[in-house]
Amino acid sequence: QLMQYGEQPAGQDSKAQQQKLRGEAFISRNAGGLGFDFFPTNNNIYLVATEEGFVHKCSCSYNEQYLQSYTGHTGPVYKVKWSPFVPDCFLTCSSDWTIRLWHSDVTKPILTFVSSTKSVNDICWSNVCATVFGAVSDNRIEIWDLRSTNLDPVIISNVSDPDVRLSTFLFTDNSSTLLVGDSTGHVTVYQLRNIAEPSTTHIMALRDIVLPMPSGQSLTHSNASIVSNGPER
Repeated sequence: QLMQYGEQPAGQDSKAQQQKLRGEAFISRNAGGLGFDFFPTNNNIYLVATEEGFVHKCSCSYNEQYLQSYTGHTGPVYKVKWSPFVPDCFLTCSSDWTIRLWHSDVTKPILTFVSSTKSVNDICWSNVCATVFGAVSDNRIEIWDLRSTNLDPVIISNVSDPDVRLSTFLFTDNSSTLLVGDSTGHVTVYQLRNIAEPSTTHIMALRDIVLPMPSGQSLTHSNASIVSNGPER
């Protein structure tokens, strides 16, 4: 279940402040980065998502070359996120309608997830369960659990207002609460329920997905559902 608790408008000064910071920042003529994430155990290494559809692994020690480049997306890559449980595993989302799962030693995606014909604007791993991640497209929230299935989200929540575009998604630390930001400047709080309890087997399950899966092992199914108690926009 996904329980909506409420929403909070963003500060009025935040947009102007962001525009000011962007104006002050130095941007290379060749830069096309849209998002980045530092390696969980080494803040010298980071990934960059680009508008050309590539993902680059970079080092703060080498600012003139990439350590590795990853190809597979056919449109701009909006976000990239390292797994907090399996260090060499990361997710990306793109305007090409897809979410892709990667291993840092492999330049092609391990898995590709497609559930709609909308751009995927943001993604985030759960900080509680290794196989769970969430994403937002323009008009809906998706929760995926790779231990249950890699074909469809286990939870989908659609936005009733067609003029509202979901833009950001974040799981809170050490809880099943998630935050969703939208184009109107609001942040809505949700509570995730009826997802499998976290355990060390979830970490092993994710490792088996990004690495060769042992023979005889299969995915289980989930009965998670979604309920929203919050007011409709």
